[in-house]
Amino acid sequence: MAEASSLIPASVLRNLTDKQYEKRKKAAVTIQDIVGKLAYEQEVKKILAVINILATEFTDNPQPDRRKGGLKGLAAVAVGLKEKAPAYLEEIVPPVLNRISDEDSTVRYIASETLYNVAKAVRGRIIIYFDKIFDALCKLSDDSDTIVQSGAHLLDNLLKDIATESDQFSLEEFVPLLRERMDIINPHVRQFLLGWITVLNNVPDMDMLCFLPDYLDGLFNMLSDSSPEVRQQAHCALSEFLQEIKNTPTSDYGRMAKVLVQRAGSPDDYTRLTSFTWMNEFVKHGADHLIPCYSDILGAVLPCISDKEKEIREIARETNKELRAIIASPAEGVNIGTVLTIARSGLTSQASTTRVAALHWIATLLDRHWNEVISFLNDIFSSLLAALSDPSDEVVILVLEVHACLAEDSQNLGHLIDHLVQTFRNDHALLEKRGALIVRRLCVRLDAEQVYREFSSKIEREDDLDFASNMVQALNFTLLTSSELAELRILLKQSLVESSSMDLFVSLYSPWCHSPIATISLCLLAQAYNHASSVIQLLEEEDITAKFSEQLGKLVYLLETPVFASLRLQLVEPDKHVWLLKTLYGLLMLLPQQSAAFKIFRTRLKTVPSYIFNNEQLKHPCNQVSEITNDSGDQVDANVYDKINFPSKLQQFQQTLRRHRFSLQSQKSASSSKSQVSTSFYGFAFPLVARSLVGLLVLGVI
Repeated sequence: MAEASSLIPASVLRNLTDKQYEKRKKAAVTIQDIVGKLAYEQEVKKILAVINILATEFTDNPQPDRRKGGLKGLAAVAVGLKEKAPAYLEEIVPPVLNRISDEDSTVRYIASETLYNVAKAVRGRIIIYFDKIFDALCKLSDDSDTIVQSGAHLLDNLLKDIATESDQFSLEEFVPLLRERMDIINPHVRQFLLGWITVLNNVPDMDMLCFLPDYLDGLFNMLSDSSPEVRQQAHCALSEFLQEIKNTPTSDYGRMAKVLVQRAGSPDDYTRLTSFTWMNEFVKHGADHLIPCYSDILGAVLPCISDKEKEIREIARETNKELRAIIASPAEGVNIGTVLTIARSGLTSQASTTRVAALHWIATLLDRHWNEVISFLNDIFSSLLAALSDPSDEVVILVLEVHACLAEDSQNLGHLIDHLVQTFRNDHALLEKRGALIVRRLCVRLDAEQVYREFSSKIEREDDLDFASNMVQALNFTLLTSSELAELRILLKQSLVESSSMDLFVSLYSPWCHSPIATISLCLLAQAYNHASSVIQLLEEEDITAKFSEQLGKLVYLLETPVFASLRLQLVEPDKHVWLLKTLYGLLMLLPQQSAAFKIFRTRLKTVPSYIFNNEQLKHPCNQVSEITNDSGDQVDANVYDKINFPSKLQQFQQTLRRHRFSLQSQKSASSSKSQVSTSFYGFAFPLVARSLVGLLVLGVI
């Protein structure tokens, strides 16, 4: 203290803390001159003594005025040392930095001002304290005093100038400082950090893009800041970086893609939009680099395909399309199992657009990586089956496309039909609402005959008779009404003359016995009119119910459609189609007279030329021959009736009737509730005179 006092007069030291600005300024100039002279004379010890007294006796003093004076004095020392100032930074800078967080705002301001003067004096040499000064500026940027903030702003600008021109400044050392502060949510701090990112990115020799993955997440986080200024600055910075990425093929797409995937799920709309804007460009320009992130990106894209914001939806869909166009194999790093898992999860989305996109992905993977997808079939099959109950027709059609693709392998077809039957058994509503659509689409994509044979095989072994009946009715109705099954109907029409058609007829007959109307329909389609009449005769022993009458009414309406146009034309020559006429009259007698179907059918039969049945004709089943026509309408002369064992088929039908009758009786004995009985083979029974009418018809009385 004594040595320093001899160097700096006591009056000068007193004036450093004086309330008058002029006295303080004069004292600082005096210290500057004294130190300059000592530097010229190379009096190192004396210079250190001056610095020491200012640092210890002033900057660390409890009195704010003395701390201010000490800081002013240290600034004067740095200016006075001139080019020799860098040698004393270790003694000058730490005391100043200690006052950055001073409780007195004026002290904090003077501390930043002192750092400014020191940095200006030494320029690039101040870089050794860059991390500490940067930390100090980060704190001062959020200072409660606007004057302090303005002082910090001046220091910040100077430090940026020094950093951009100094060869000692290192991005490798700077980026960790930046990264650890990117999560600070204070808007002033964020503006401070964004300022540094923008300035350094505009320096040609500094590659901030190379380190972008380290602080990209922080930039995206700022897009949802409460301050419009911060959001705008972050947007501008991200836009500049994205433009650079487009022109820089060596960018680290992988690390950045992980950030984008995370931010794609942000609750902030603008953050999601920006992340997808980036992701879209990544997929377009860096597809090869994104293969390891393939599944992650898909996981982010699928939910946003149905985002509430239109812009996000559109760019997410575009990104999804671009991503699906990338042709990559497991050998390149694509995990098919993971991609399938994500696509499967998309099937549970509340939005149909996402479910549709997920199905497109599964179809694409099947097309490109069949073997790999098949190995994961057990993992996705249940989800694909569940999708058949989807309320969206588009989803159902697409999932059927996927099922059909899987079923191109005959083993998988059997597996699919088996699961479909189980699903229909457990979900009667699905059978009712989607059954026809499902069967039609499968028949379009696959061989219709094979599909029906598989269904028939499964139903034939079905123990649940009620379900078997409902299933057959659904299949039969689809067979008779769907344009997609026209070729199958043509094939069945030749059941009595073509061996392949006969085999199909026999395959369908057994399960079709679960529904009398379906059996009759099959016989009419196959022109097995004699057998159809025999089936009707067996119904004489059954209770004709409301459900049966309803099904019969549907058949009557179907007989008026183009599908049965050839059958109706055969009625023009009743003498050649005796069994057909007899079958149709039998159906008429089964209908309630007050029903619309009865009136329609009776009107139709009234148009038939008069004909009196000959009992001799009816005794010979071989007369069936004269009733068969080919596709051209010409009669077939071959005796083919004995090629199918119709008596055996009739017994089979009768046995099935008995099984249903026994099942109905069991249900009645188990419960007297009519609601339980209503699900039986026939439903509610009500009296009709049909039995006697059918009997009379068979005897040839009518």
